[in-house]
Amino acid sequence: METQRQKKIAGVIQKDIVDILQRAAIDGGLKGTLISVSKVNITTDLSIAKVYVSIFPNKGAEELLKGIQSNQPLIKHELSQRTKNQLRRVPELLFYLDDSLDYIEKIEDSLKGEENPIENRDLLDKRKKY
Repeated sequence: METQRQKKIAGVIQKDIVDILQRAAIDGGLKGTLISVSKVNITTDLSIAKVYVSIFPNKGAEELLKGIQSNQPLIKHELSQRTKNQLRRVPELLFYLDDSLDYIEKIEDSLKGEENPIENRDLLDKRKKY
């Protein structure tokens, strides 16, 4: 169960990282690419933040996520500049690709078609817990 402080910090980090990533995408010439932060989870000691990023269109999502992960120190620095009056220490940022929309789409397609995952459970991938 997340504490109220964890939720507040997660909200602040989520809002600021969205601004940072979207500005970097526009400056980097990625017009037509939508980057959003779907969720931020923070550990109880406030030292690690897991940032779940959703990228549309999906065709270059893995490559773009690798670029985000390689620029993590720069993103953390920019975040620290934005939140210097709110946070004493900026948590370590870990970026993950949010695939929940793809998973939901796969389920809907399977339910509409002849292949029913309720009858044959092997049709859907097992979800990984992070």
